Amino acid sequence: MTRAPDNLLDLRRLLLTHLDNAPGPDDLDPAEVGIVGDPAHRGGYHCGSDRVVPNDYSVVESPRDRSGLTLDAAAIDVGEFDVRSGGGRHTLPSFSVWCVGQCVANAADTRDIREIIYSPDGTTVKRWDRLGKRTTGDSSHRWHTHFSFFRDAIKAGRDQRPLFRRYLSSIGLLEDDDMTPEEHNWLATVHKNLTVLDGRNPIGQIYTRLAEGRDDTGAPVAGNWNLQAMTKQLTDLQTTLKALAGKDFTDEEAIVAGVLAGLTPEEIAAAIPPTIAKQVADELARRLVA
Repeated sequence: MTRAPDNLLDLRRLLLTHLDNAPGPDDLDPAEVGIVGDPAHRGGYHCGSDRVVPNDYSVVESPRDRSGLTLDAAAIDVGEFDVRSGGGRHTLPSFSVWCVGQCVANAADTRDIREIIYSPDGTTVKRWDRLGKRTTGDSSHRWHTHFSFFRDAIKAGRDQRPLFRRYLSSIGLLEDDDMTPEEHNWLATVHKNLTVLDGRNPIGQIYTRLAEGRDDTGAPVAGNWNLQAMTKQLTDLQTTLKALAGKDFTDEEAIVAGVLAGLTPEEIAAAIPPTIAKQVADELARRLVA
């Protein structure tokens, strides 16, 4: 029977964690966030393979849906809310309009969304459709917004929370560290390899401290720790370069040695771009055992 997939359950939990019991006259109730259609529901993205109908639009209109059809539902409905945060008022219509704007701009974290059926004012019902097939929906979308996801993305288990995290961050209900799950993963890899290579506790704690939002002394930091860390690294590098400016180095190796001598292992690791961090760590590990 049609089931709720883990990635949409994760999205549901994210929304309820931050919008249920949020300050304001009307928070988001659990009963207002649904994934699987009721037993009578047939056809559409709220249904899995056991409930689709012949020529179901949620299957036949895109190869992404045809190849991704499983028992999993591929949609989520979000009900009405009216909350106060970050000095502003935030409602279902304003949330919906924001999400549609991100889709229109083709933001990277929207590309698994097939359609959004919503009301910008609580009266008119509109539909944003990535395939350009439809422009409206039924009147129930005046009080709830429907998000459909391409079925192949649901089948692949792809995380659908980043767009919604950005929304919650933009209204002040979620502190955003500006890092994607992929960036956290590569940092974890660097942390693991550097701990093995260096063998000292401080390096082994770098990633843990950053992930917990603490500075290099272990003290909590407010705001964007990522920006703070980058600023410190740039300042330290600038200081090192100024110290080297008056010296006469005759070859590249001497220059590199001089720059590296002024940097800590932590600063060197933090400065490695994500695109080459794993390659550097792997090469260092290879040399260590050679």
